[in-house]
Amino acid sequence: QFQLVESGGGLVQSGGSLRLSCAASGYTLDPYVIGWFRQAPGNQREWVASIGTSANYADSVKDRFTLSKDNTENTVYLEMNILKPEDTAVYYCNIADFWGQGTQVTVSA
Repeated sequence: QFQLVESGGGLVQSGGSLRLSCAASGYTLDPYVIGWFRQAPGNQREWVASIGTSANYADSVKDRFTLSKDNTENTVYLEMNILKPEDTAVYYCNIADFWGQGTQVTVSA
């Protein structure tokens, strides 16, 4: 089964950038669609972006977030730019039924 480990979260000021990583083990990423989701306190988990043969983004992050995949490292990256306080959440990566433990992103105003 897949094991997914997210990293790269932290505290950043509004307008700043972070790069999240999702390192996978157990299987190679290449045939799968990898998704990023986020959950803010009191909110439901929401889809942010996903990448398979191409990348797709939620409207709220389009043109600010960029996904990339490194098949040699079996890792997916989520580059987040022009961060806003409303991006504050725990970010999770997902493949099929497998989820990572999440990484906290906090954006201060």
